[in-house]
Amino acid sequence: MHEELRAALAGLLDGLPPKQAAQAVDRLIANYRGRIPTDAPVLRDRADVAAYAAYRMPATFEAVRAALTAFAVRVPDWSPATHVDIGGGTGAATWATAATWQGHHSTVLDWAQPALDLGAELADGILPGTDWQRRTLGEGLTLPAGTDLVTVSYVLGELRPEDRRSVVAAAATATAVVLVEPGTPDGYLRIREARTQLVEAGLRIVAPCPHSGSCPIVPGEDWCHFAARVNRSSLHRQVKGGSLPYEDEKFSYVAATTLDAAPAAARIVRKPQLRKGQVLLDLCTTAEGLERTTVSKRHGAAYKAARDAAWGDDWA
Repeated sequence: MHEELRAALAGLLDGLPPKQAAQAVDRLIANYRGRIPTDAPVLRDRADVAAYAAYRMPATFEAVRAALTAFAVRVPDWSPATHVDIGGGTGAATWATAATWQGHHSTVLDWAQPALDLGAELADGILPGTDWQRRTLGEGLTLPAGTDLVTVSYVLGELRPEDRRSVVAAAATATAVVLVEPGTPDGYLRIREARTQLVEAGLRIVAPCPHSGSCPIVPGEDWCHFAARVNRSSLHRQVKGGSLPYEDEKFSYVAATTLDAAPAAARIVRKPQLRKGQVLLDLCTTAEGLERTTVSKRHGAAYKAARDAAWGDDWA
């Protein structure tokens, strides 16, 4: 899907003055970081939407795909028949869902009609069976009965607290929920708050946490986040002003479900540290909470697995 998305995004900013695109990106960055909660759509016009799609869709796609993959590992025999992307905008999470499962029907809900219009344009002929519906994100939001999967990505930080709770409450009526926010301290706190709300609604957490109990992290001292590698296209570099051919998108997420699924025994929550003859792993575990374990050559197969392990992976 990422190659199809890259092709769909190519030429998107043709004819848009660079200064206008840059101004739109600057304003979108402030909202993306969750500093301006609002009761109105962040994406206001075609210029905003074009800048957003070029600036954010590749990174959002990779972050959501990583979160969905972590969830899919825990439910290997399940796939959704229906998917609702709340606040989906131009549809990055819907593209990520299509990269994870096939044969489902997606509905993208957003309150910005320009975003929905461009999303439908980008997906035309590539994501069949996708509906694009304008909907207010907040009080009164409901989902069709029997919805299998809900994604909410990079949206909660744009909402007022009461609307945020309403969106999570609506999402919690589905069989499976995957929420993704920026991998910042504030983004983590929003995920942490939503995680509590999902557990209270009767869902079990299956990723990234190894349990549905209280998060062992002390707010203000650390935060839970992961990274997804994003290969930059020339368009992406043009909009973001970067020169490297890639970037690492930092994100926080939670995946919960009513299915009979169990989380991993532990999750690697920091980049593994390679030492001579040993690997240091920072883990979140069921029994001990946060802990650091050392895997050395004398551990045989476990040592090889540790050397191959990556930040965000399960650990047995």
